[in-house]
Amino acid sequence: MDASQFMSLLESGEKNFPGICLHGVNLSGVNLSQLNLTRADLSCADLSGANLSGTDLSQANLTNADLNQADLRSTNLSQVNLIGASLIDANLGRANLTRADVRSANLTNADLIGAILTDVELSGADLTNANINEAELKQETCNVGVSHNWVSWSGE
Repeated sequence: MDASQFMSLLESGEKNFPGICLHGVNLSGVNLSQLNLTRADLSCADLSGANLSGTDLSQANLTNADLNQADLRSTNLSQVNLIGASLIDANLGRANLTRADVRSANLTNADLIGAILTDVELSGADLTNANINEAELKQETCNVGVSHNWVSWSGE
């Protein structure tokens, strides 16, 4: 689906888009709050400055997405793939990132106040000046055999 088709559905009041493929679309500055985008493919998408507060993005693919200055407050980002994503100056206050893969993501100046960071994979992530006050940082003792259930590269 291209950005104009998606925007038409959004403007008509649609809020449920589970599994939608929006790879590489430009949704910069768009209000995407309170949507169901579970298992969505938003890889390489431009979501800079977008309002995603309260949106369910669980198990979504946001690989290499631009989320700079995005509003992700209280967003469900559990089991999301954020590998290589840019979240500079993003607001992730009270977001749920349980079991998210944030490897090599840029979270410079990100606001993670009160975020749930249980079992988050942060290898190589840049957290320069990120605010993690009151964040819930827990790591389970045994993750052997655990697999993530992300959307596939083909958006399925």
